[in-house]
Amino acid sequence: MENSKEGDAKKHFVKEKFSAISGRYDLLNSLLSLQIDRYWRWRTTRLLRRFPDGWVLDLCAGTLPLSLELTRQAVNRRVLAVDFCEDMLRAGAGRLPADNRRDRIYPVCGDGEVIPAPSASFWGCTVAFGVRNLSRTEVGLREMHRILRPTGKLLILEFSRPTNPLVRPLYNLYLNRILPAIAGRISGDKEAYEYLASSIAAFYEPEELLRMMRAAGFADAIRIPLTFGIVSIYMGTKQ
Repeated sequence: MENSKEGDAKKHFVKEKFSAISGRYDLLNSLLSLQIDRYWRWRTTRLLRRFPDGWVLDLCAGTLPLSLELTRQAVNRRVLAVDFCEDMLRAGAGRLPADNRRDRIYPVCGDGEVIPAPSASFWGCTVAFGVRNLSRTEVGLREMHRILRPTGKLLILEFSRPTNPLVRPLYNLYLNRILPAIAGRISGDKEAYEYLASSIAAFYEPEELLRMMRAAGFADAIRIPLTFGIVSIYMGTKQ
């Protein structure tokens, strides 16, 4: 666990970097993932089909792509979209479609380690590519557990490191060399995408994250690898 000063420094750095690339964040995600990111979000959201009504918390919501998928798949679902970078939320809110999803997504600037929501309020909590950016992961997981209703689900969509010996070297080349070069040129901030690569390399092994989820109170914690293990869905249930 990082100490308070390191955590504050990480938060400041991450917020600054996401603010700098907020205007082109969605474009780069689709371009650099060859639009496979849409499939990843669809798979994640499908795991909440038991809860088509009521509220879901989209934590680390960024420019709201997962919030849009959550409301697209369930016409009566409402989403509280929380992110600590206001510029990302503003960029996403400015591009919301002119349909009823606009009225069912509520962007709120807030900290994932002190979630601005009452306890036991949500049937689901989703976190897409944001757990790596928490400075105190255990605290964030306990907060996610707190805000869920009993039997509610936590779904974490996160990058992981492929173990296939054929895929791994190609992925590492793309992640560490090709992606920062292309994304840096388009976004004007190469450092933001160098951080992406380093944060993936430094992130927990899957079993360690599952252990942390169980320690936070989540039952039936499992991992679902996608696309050769490039990303994973981590799922747990509040007892």
